[in-house]
Amino acid sequence: MAAPVVQLRALCRLCCVVLFLSQFYILSGGGSFSEEPSQPLPQAIKDPGPTRTFTAAPRAAESTDIPPYVMKCPSNGLCSRLPADCIDCKTNFSCVYGKPVTFDCTVKPSVTCVDPDFKSQKSFVLNMTCRFCWQLPEADYECFSSSNCRAVSCPRQRYAANCTVRDHIHCLGNRTFLKMLYCNWTGGYKWSTALALSITLGGFGADRFYLGQWREGLGKLFSFGGLGIWTLIDVLLIGVGYVGPADGSLYI
Repeated sequence: MAAPVVQLRALCRLCCVVLFLSQFYILSGGGSFSEEPSQPLPQAIKDPGPTRTFTAAPRAAESTDIPPYVMKCPSNGLCSRLPADCIDCKTNFSCVYGKPVTFDCTVKPSVTCVDPDFKSQKSFVLNMTCRFCWQLPEADYECFSSSNCRAVSCPRQRYAANCTVRDHIHCLGNRTFLKMLYCNWTGGYKWSTALALSITLGGFGADRFYLGQWREGLGKLFSFGGLGIWTLIDVLLIGVGYVGPADGSLYI
């Protein structure tokens, strides 16, 4: 009986010693179960050698760039017929108005033209009439019309129009200018339709309603055309063109 008891006590002492050693190992950091990631071991850094710097040299302007005015210049055409944007001329503003005058001109870069003998040239003489651009006939320039003025009024209204000279017309001064023009626009109203309505249904104000004058139309409608007097007056006024559309435009 004594031998098994002695062996059991020795086994217990051995277990205690093993448990003590395991706790001491854990406390000393050898067996830590920390969740922090282990740091990688330092690696040897290789010397990259001397650093080289490269400076980008500025690129030269490409010769293939085409100026915007070249799109208006016909290739290999007569130099005297080139648009004004394609040539540079030495003008003289002291010329006599309405008289023929000649100016020495040169073509701009990237523009090619020929003389009457089909030989390439850069300098030529331009023949034109001495006059400023705003003195040109109406057929030689284009103006932007305005619909913010009344075309039917007394006196007739004018507006400042922005006008531009046509490409192949040569003149002195600025090629874009302002010019006072008469209001001349239409809203789509027909004079024949307005007159027909005034004759047939004028007693009910149909002519005034058609022209956009709804207040006068209501007055004629509820007064039976002013007992016929207003109807006759409107026939005469519309017939001579005195009464027009309410927006101030012209008849078609």
